[in-house]
Amino acid sequence: EQAAVHAADGYARATGDVGVALVTSGPGVTNAVTGIATAYMDSIPMVIITGQVPTNAIGQDAFQECDTVGITRPIVKHNFLVKDVRQMADTLKKAFHIARSGRPGPVVVDIPKDVSFNKTLYTGYPQTVEMRSYNPVRKGHGGQIRKALHLLMSAKRPYIYTGGGVLLSNASQELRTLVDMLGYPCTNTLMGLGAYPASDKKFLGMLGMHGTVEANNAMQHCDVLLAVGARFDDRVIGSPKHFAQNERKIIHIDIDPSSISKRVKVDIPIVGDVKEVLTELIAMIKESGLKPDANALGGWWDTIEGWRKRDCMKYSLGKGDVIKPQYVIETLWNMTKDADTYITSDVGQHQMWAAQYYKFDEPRRWINSGGLGTMGVGIPYAMG
Repeated sequence: EQAAVHAADGYARATGDVGVALVTSGPGVTNAVTGIATAYMDSIPMVIITGQVPTNAIGQDAFQECDTVGITRPIVKHNFLVKDVRQMADTLKKAFHIARSGRPGPVVVDIPKDVSFNKTLYTGYPQTVEMRSYNPVRKGHGGQIRKALHLLMSAKRPYIYTGGGVLLSNASQELRTLVDMLGYPCTNTLMGLGAYPASDKKFLGMLGMHGTVEANNAMQHCDVLLAVGARFDDRVIGSPKHFAQNERKIIHIDIDPSSISKRVKVDIPIVGDVKEVLTELIAMIKESGLKPDANALGGWWDTIEGWRKRDCMKYSLGKGDVIKPQYVIETLWNMTKDADTYITSDVGQHQMWAAQYYKFDEPRRWINSGGLGTMGVGIPYAMG
């Protein structure tokens, strides 16, 4: 069951569509919990359909009964217990809508045995969903985006910090357009690799505890930071108390309002879908006619190139028959870079070598567990 959920997760990460898994009740559900939690931590859209004992046996310690709703509540975006077969179509429609909209995530639909056996008149699959209590904001506030525009154009040492939210929003092309238009340096988190081409000179590599010197130093010394679909994770910034203590301004774009200023206080919060916000920001830049400070930007790039010359990812080939893992990953990249290649990884040092030495130029090609750090995902991810 755990592998089945991981496989559905891998499918969702690679395609952007909702992954679906079906497991039985009781131990089937508990076996699936790690897979569900893995998807939840990385905001992956999934619907997990679980079996349940008959409705009249719920709460009676029946064979293979467990409190699926209670167990999964902390690790899902939402869950349902279907008590009437007439609610089935509407519930499934809601489940897929919740899973893929706003900040994506897994949704559990728990179906008792008697409900799955019952029959009802099928009147068609609902075309729309009405949920008054759930209405995520997609369009960013125009005034906030305009403030961000003016701050970005006044920057002397700008930096664009992007995470998995760019991929989840399918906004890689918009990010590339923005970076090319501004000429600003860009970095990706572990979950955001591929959102911006790793082979491009404006890409400084991955940042964080396993990142490059230039990516991390730029984060510490920039005067304006544009954070896009990233959450200032502890593996990226360490302790918030010691993060980038120089005087600088932060713009944060995210679909989830609870993620903004959660770990680091920001100056210009923009709640909205990354793709829509970047599209509007690009349009405003074109309309304004404003240009970055070329002299200041040139000096900033000179500083960055000084850090880059340290070649922090350089390694020796070793002696005798020793084959360095870094060399293996680089060789793999050279052999597969011109093909439509997907790389899945388990969790550990090998995961970091892959992130550091495989140059991901396209989105959704790097599939691994980030937030939960789940070991054993690599093969089922590849199956999905």
